[in-house]
Amino acid sequence: MSEWVTFSEFMPYLGWVAGPSLLLIALVCWWLNLITVPGNWLMVLVAALYAWLLPIDGRAAIGWPTLISLFLLATVGEIVEFFAGAAGAQRAGASRRSIVYSIVGSIGGAILGAIIGVPIPVVGSFIAAILFGGLGATAGALYGEWTDGREWKESWAIGHAAFWGRTLGVLGKLICGGIAVIALLVGLLL
Repeated sequence: MSEWVTFSEFMPYLGWVAGPSLLLIALVCWWLNLITVPGNWLMVLVAALYAWLLPIDGRAAIGWPTLISLFLLATVGEIVEFFAGAAGAQRAGASRRSIVYSIVGSIGGAILGAIIGVPIPVVGSFIAAILFGGLGATAGALYGEWTDGREWKESWAIGHAAFWGRTLGVLGKLICGGIAVIALLVGLLL
């Protein structure tokens, strides 16, 4: 009869599965930033659960320095996205209604862009989600200003600011998330 393998005997091999799985989940979390899901924070949560539940030492372990760097990068990403997104349209004189419609439009546009994509292999959906998110923010801001009775020229200036605020905010958040994925990889390898 064969003997059962105990968990402690399997533990040295767990890193070969858990580490790459964590990186794959982190990449999915990073991608979720495109459709305004807080992907960087999900990455921090998954990494914290990983550090708590899985290897304490060995090749696939991550420690406090990695978790702290992920937390700081997620925080910086949120700050960049908030100030670039909301402040851009608000500085142009957008109403609260326009800001809300801009957020809703950017979510819808990003999802549509990710589905439709741009005919560029590998990065097409990524680029389209960013651009369509910006266009959705523009459309939402224009609609919000139109329902408030503003003139076209003034509404367009606000829509333009919403586009650039959303686009630059998401790019900043994606950069922070990309650095977080790299920090996680380094944490797993060291």
